[in-house]
Amino acid sequence: MNTDELKGRWHQVKGTIKQQWGRLTDDEIDEIDGNYEKMVGLIQEKYGKAREEAERELDAVLKH
Repeated sequence: MNTDELKGRWHQVKGTIKQQWGRLTDDEIDEIDGNYEKMVGLIQEKYGKAREEAERELDAVLKH
């Protein structure tokens, strides 16, 4: 998944992202605005995950 693909599906996946990562605030999700790199970074920051783990989790959520 790249940033262009995520931006195209952003409105569709925002709710799923909110469910998966409940520690993210609405403002943070709005600020990400479909940017894959920002999303991965925020997951890392909020959940203390390695980059690869955050990417795997995000990719798994986005495949559904």
